[in-house]
Amino acid sequence: MKKTTRRQFLSNSTLAAVAGSTIFATNMKEKELKNIFVHHVYFWLNNPDSKADLDKLKEGLTKLSKVTTIKQFHMGKPADTNRDVIETSYAISWLCMFDNAADQASYQTDPIHLKFVEDCSSLWKKVIVYDSVDV
Repeated sequence: MKKTTRRQFLSNSTLAAVAGSTIFATNMKEKELKNIFVHHVYFWLNNPDSKADLDKLKEGLTKLSKVTTIKQFHMGKPADTNRDVIETSYAISWLCMFDNAADQASYQTDPIHLKFVEDCSSLWKKVIVYDSVDV
């Protein structure tokens, strides 16, 4: 085993820390989503206390996720956070990411999406959609 002086150890440790910071900073930049179309839908149920209705909506969204133009999706419920700016009265949120606006437009007329609306629209009393693109 090669003997290392304290000075060499500190020098090598500093280099390792700098390398690690550079890798971390590079990975952070890669987390920014660019050149995508984001479609975020919030659903309020007619019967908010009905587990059966909630389950049917979740089942419908799971089927909806099969639309081929959806690149990524997330189905969620309100988080247990409490601040004045946080909206928590919805039952389910549905977040989809598309490569572009044309793919999102295609999703709107996809037979799977149309079937979802046909099968599940009776479950909700309110829907709000937020679409966004890069700034």
